[in-house]
Amino acid sequence: MPLDLSRVLPEARIPELPNPYFGKVRDCYDISGGRRILISSDRISAFDRILTSIPWKGQVLTQMARWWFEQTADIAPNHVLEYPDANVVIGKLVTILPVEIVVRGYLAGTTGTSVLTLYKQGVRQMYGHVLPDGLRDNQALPQPIITPTSKAFDGGHDEPLDEATIVAQGLLTQEQWNTVSKMALALFARGQEIAAQRGLILVDTKYEFGVDENGTILLADEIHTPDSSRYWHAASYVQAFEDGTRPASFDKDVIRSWVAARCDPYADEIPEIPAEMIAATAAAYVEAYETITGEPFLPDMNGATPLDRVRTNLTPYFEA
Repeated sequence: MPLDLSRVLPEARIPELPNPYFGKVRDCYDISGGRRILISSDRISAFDRILTSIPWKGQVLTQMARWWFEQTADIAPNHVLEYPDANVVIGKLVTILPVEIVVRGYLAGTTGTSVLTLYKQGVRQMYGHVLPDGLRDNQALPQPIITPTSKAFDGGHDEPLDEATIVAQGLLTQEQWNTVSKMALALFARGQEIAAQRGLILVDTKYEFGVDENGTILLADEIHTPDSSRYWHAASYVQAFEDGTRPASFDKDVIRSWVAARCDPYADEIPEIPAEMIAATAAAYVEAYETITGEPFLPDMNGATPLDRVRTNLTPYFEA
C-alpha cells in the first residue's frame, strides 16, 4: 500500500504539556517523576539546520530506535520507560553529556567534521587518531574509530574533540570517557554485525549518552537509525568503491549531498527540496526500517492528523 504523504508531523507543540524543549528533530517536555516526553517530528536536519520534513520519518525513527534499544540492552542501559504513541518515547530524564560520540568504520561523509572532508583537506591527525596516507573515498578504516564532537546546543556548530581535550576541559571525567567509549565501540560492533546479516554496511553512527540522578550513564536519544547513522547496501559497495562513486544508501546522505551540491549549507539559504526527493526519502526510511528489523512498517493512521493522534495519546500526561 502506498504511503499517504499528506500525513506529516512538522512539529509537536502541545501547550498543555509543561517544560518544553524543542530540538532539531524532537519536541520534548519534562514531566513529573524524572521523566521526559520525546516526540519525534518528521523534520530532517543536517549541517546544523532543518532542511525539510519527510512524511512518516518520525514514526520510522521511533520504532527503529525501539527495535535497536531492545537488541542492545545487554551492552548499554538506555533511557526508555514506555511508548504511548508511534512517534513518542517516555524516557528517564537524564543530563545529556556534552560530547557527541561518533563512531566511524569508513572514510566517508559530507559534513565539515566528517573524516572524509578533513582527509581531503590534507589532515591526517584528527580526533586523537592518525590516519595513513593513500586512503580513498569510502574506504574501510583500519579499524573503527571514535570521532567525538562537542554537543552544540541552541543551534551552534559541533566542533571536533579528542580524548585528551575532553578530559582536560572537564567535559567528561576519565572514567566517564572510558565507559562511553567502550559502550560505543561495542554498540557499533553489534550494529555492524546485525547490519551485515541484512545485506547492509553500518558505515558510521552517533550516540548520545546521559547521566541519571544517580550518575549512571544511559544511552539516550536514538540508536542506529537513518538519521543518526549512515548505511550502505553491501551489494553495491565493491563496484561503487572501484568506480569512485557513493555506494547506494538509505540514509539522509542523499538529501545532504543534494543540498551541498547547490549551496554552502552552512551559510546560504537552503533551496527547496523537490517533492519527488521528499517522496523518495520517505520510501527510503520505510525501506530502512523493514530491511533492518525484518518487520513490515505499519503506519499509524489514527487521528485526523498525526498531531491530533499524538495529542490524544499524550492526554494522560497533561497533568503529570
